[in-house]
Amino acid sequence: MVHAFEYDGNYFALDVETGSVHLLDKPAYDALAALERLEADGGDLSAALAADDPVMAELRELRDEGLLFSLPDEDVTTPVSVVKAMCLHLAHDCNLRCAYCFAKGGAFAGRRELMSESVAHAAIDWLVKASGARRNLEVDFFGGEPLMNFEVLKSTVKYARSLEAAHSKRFRFTLTTNAYEVTDEMRAYIEENMHNVVVSIDGRPHVHDAVRKAADGGGSYERIRRNAQALLLNRKGEYYVRGTFTARNLDFAEDVLHIADMGFAGVSIEPVVTTGANAIKEEHLPAIFAEYDRLAKEYAKRRREGRGFTFFHFMVDLNAGPCKLKRIRGCGAGAEYVAITPAGDIFPCHQFVGRPEYRMGHVNKDGLDKELADLFFSCNIDNMDSCKKCWAKYHCSGGCAAANVNINGDILKPYEIGCAMQKKRLEIAIGLAATEQMEEEA
Repeated sequence: MVHAFEYDGNYFALDVETGSVHLLDKPAYDALAALERLEADGGDLSAALAADDPVMAELRELRDEGLLFSLPDEDVTTPVSVVKAMCLHLAHDCNLRCAYCFAKGGAFAGRRELMSESVAHAAIDWLVKASGARRNLEVDFFGGEPLMNFEVLKSTVKYARSLEAAHSKRFRFTLTTNAYEVTDEMRAYIEENMHNVVVSIDGRPHVHDAVRKAADGGGSYERIRRNAQALLLNRKGEYYVRGTFTARNLDFAEDVLHIADMGFAGVSIEPVVTTGANAIKEEHLPAIFAEYDRLAKEYAKRRREGRGFTFFHFMVDLNAGPCKLKRIRGCGAGAEYVAITPAGDIFPCHQFVGRPEYRMGHVNKDGLDKELADLFFSCNIDNMDSCKKCWAKYHCSGGCAAANVNINGDILKPYEIGCAMQKKRLEIAIGLAATEQMEEEA
C-alpha cells in the first residue's frame, strides 16, 4: 500500500508497510496517486504497473526493490501483554469545572472523593505483580486534580521506590495537573520526583476561561499561567502543556502559538471528543485542515529562525520508530495500561471510569476480568476492518478505544472524524520532517 500527497509544494509517497518516504516529481506523484485510487477500488495494480511507460518503469523498479507497494509481514503476531502502566486517580474531585470534561467536573459521575494511602499502595502492589518480569513501570498521577491529594502522592512515590530493588522494578512517574493550586513545596517535589509533567492550558485567555472555569465559576487562566510558568519554564525534566480545542475555537493555531509564546517548549492541542455545542463535526473539517496548514507554516518558520517549539502532532521520526508489533495497537488500554479509582476499582483507562460495564477488577484481587481483557487485547488494527486498508494505520494504531466507544459504541469501530484529523496531521508531520532533512542535506 502507498499513499501519495503534496506538502508545501513538494510531492511525497509513503510506503505503508516499510514506512519509507520518497520525494517525487510531478509525473511520479500523478501516477502514484492514480495507483493509490486504483488499489483502494480493488483494481489490478500489477496490470497498471506493467504499462509501457517510463514513469511506470521506475515505479516497477522501486516495487521490485521492496521500496513501494511492500506487502505486510504475514508472521507478525501480537505477544501476550502484561500491564506496565497505571493511571492512578488520586482525586475524584477537582478545583475546575471544565465545560467539556469527560470526568464530569472530576467526580466521574460519582461522588467526590480522594484516594486513601492504603488503596494507593495496594495499587502499586497490584502493578508490581501484574507486570510480571517487566522492569520499567509507569505511574501517572491523575484526577480530577491529583494535587488535591498531595500527601498521598508523596507517600505513593516513596512506597513504590521502596519496592524497586526487591522486585527488580524501576518506576517512572508522571503528573497530569491543571496547575490551579501549586505551592512552593509542590514545585520542588515535582521537579525532583516527576519524570514528566502535563499541564492543561487551552490557549488564549478568553478561550481558556470560556471552558476551563474555577469551581466558583470564575476564570482560571491567569492563576494557571503564573503557576505553570513557575513550575515548567526552568524544569530540567520532560513536560508538555496540553490543551483542548472545540467547535468554539476552530482558529486553534492561535492558541498553540499563544502557549509557545508564553515560553513553553512542548505543546499539544487536542480536538475535543464530545457531543453538544462544543463537539467537532464533519462540517468543521475543512476549517480545521486549513488551520493545521496555517500552524505548520508558522511552526516551520519558527524552527528555521531558531525559535522552534515541539508540537506533539507534528512529530514523526523518518529514520527510526517503534517496531510493527507496537504500531498495531494504540495506547494499550485494558491490556498494558489500566486506571485505578479511589475505591480501588480497575478500568481500561481513565475515560472508561464510571462505566460499570467496563470495570475489570480491583486492586485487592489478582488478575483482570477475562472477557474484558480479551476484548481490549483484541483492540488492534488487525481486527478493525476500516483500518486494514488505511495508509495511516501504523501511525494511528486504530485510534482511541474510548473515543470509538463514546462515538460509535464499539472499540473496534474507529471515530471517523478523529481519523480524518489524524491523517491530515500525519501528512504535515511527514512533510515537515522530510523538508527539514532535505534542507539539512542541501
